[in-house]
Amino acid sequence: MADEAIQLFRGGERPAPRNTETGDASSQGRDRGEQVMFDRKELGTILGLYGRKVAEGEWRDYAIGAGREAAVFAVFQRTSEAPLYRIEKRPKLRHKQGLYAVVAATGLVLKRGHDLAQVLRVLEPKRPQLVE
Repeated sequence: MADEAIQLFRGGERPAPRNTETGDASSQGRDRGEQVMFDRKELGTILGLYGRKVAEGEWRDYAIGAGREAAVFAVFQRTSEAPLYRIEKRPKLRHKQGLYAVVAATGLVLKRGHDLAQVLRVLEPKRPQLVE
């Protein structure tokens, strides 16, 4: 093992596992690269809302996280604070409560559902319109 050549990881390929000779059953049963992520359409919807809120001066920063259980888009008013809102995608809740959720800074779930656009409407309050 000490005389093995070092191989660099390139973006599109996955490196071969180091314990292929042993045939370890526990490592073969795990899904190493399985992460929940937002797809392009979902990110477009979220970033559309984010752009409007930045233009209004309400939001200033965001962070995206991906994990085995959920993908999270966190919105910040200031960079050094805790997130104002978290937009979560949890595939395990797809058939139960809904794939998407908007969670407030206190941990309160504001809205949950199957359609991302409908769930994000909770972050856009209704504004009164002038009628002539």
